[in-house]
Amino acid sequence: MMNIVLLEPEMPSNTGNIGRTCVAVGARLHLIEPLGFKLSEKAVKRAGLDYWDKLDVRAYSDYREFLERCPDAPGKMYFATTKAHQVYSDVSYEPDCYLMFGKESAGIPEEILVENESRCVRIPMWGDIRSLNLANSVAIVLYEALRQQGFENLEKQGSLHRLHWK
Repeated sequence: MMNIVLLEPEMPSNTGNIGRTCVAVGARLHLIEPLGFKLSEKAVKRAGLDYWDKLDVRAYSDYREFLERCPDAPGKMYFATTKAHQVYSDVSYEPDCYLMFGKESAGIPEEILVENESRCVRIPMWGDIRSLNLANSVAIVLYEALRQQGFENLEKQGSLHRLHWK
């Protein structure tokens, strides 16, 4: 199972969208406090639609508690940051890895990044763009990790509702 880790997320709508994405692919969502909102906020529920009750979500008071409760995470964690040397698609992801994303305004603290330099990944961008939307960034990296696993356990073929393909 893939794991998405949000370190101090600030925007309820992004977290709701990320939660919905996690449900769509069977990933677990880890939220590391402080959160910039309450999980009961309407914006979280609205963005997550009616999927929030299907989400495997876990909350932690801080990064240290996350590491204590998820002892397998450190060796399987990748850190999405604009400061990384390598591109997210150049990494080989394990099926049960952890993909960490920082808060919208500041990213992952540099103290964490320097301890994990070889596991930091970047989404290429043009020019002086500070960053992509957090929910979009999660989707980009998560789907690359899932692609590498052959989209295991995911529906790879769709069907029409009223008509049939020829």
